[in-house]
Amino acid sequence: MTKTEPLKTKNSPGDSSACEKYRSAKEYTTLQVLADNLPYMFMVLLGSAICLLGFKFSFWGIVSAAAYFVYGIFGAFWIIIFVCPYCQYYDTRSCPCGYGKIAAKFRNKSPENRFAEKFKKHIPVIVPLWIIPLAAGIIFLTKDFYLPMIIFTAVFVFNSFVVLPLTARIYGCGHCPQKEDCPWMVKEKE
Repeated sequence: MTKTEPLKTKNSPGDSSACEKYRSAKEYTTLQVLADNLPYMFMVLLGSAICLLGFKFSFWGIVSAAAYFVYGIFGAFWIIIFVCPYCQYYDTRSCPCGYGKIAAKFRNKSPENRFAEKFKKHIPVIVPLWIIPLAAGIIFLTKDFYLPMIIFTAVFVFNSFVVLPLTARIYGCGHCPQKEDCPWMVKEKE
């Protein structure tokens, strides 16, 4: 249920902007947060599977799959630690992806007026998560063109470049109360 009322956040000193704004105070359930994060989790699992499959379950396959998986987790925590504290929905259940609540366990609230700056600065850290498995899948397919690799690479591409962005735009980012200040959502309006 969505209601409009002043949203209570833990503001940084001298920043009362979030309390003065009237925005949607919808709180997301654990199931809704999970739904928002499923495409990202699936991307990380598929990317790991491509590495494992490409190296034919060898030592290097296990190492590369584990490294990519850890990088996927690291990437999420990088955003949680370096972007989420600047969001006005920090430490609330009004964040569709749930990261704001997690961020409060690691960092104090930071000035909200720097959200766009921090978003632009830190999002490139996770971009290789989309590129590494695609590049690896293509390289593996040029060496050994076989059906399982074709399927995993195709599913990775569909999930990572179609499902995940659509889920983000329509559900996660689309419902994010801070989308007016988000560089990714604002560029669509231009």
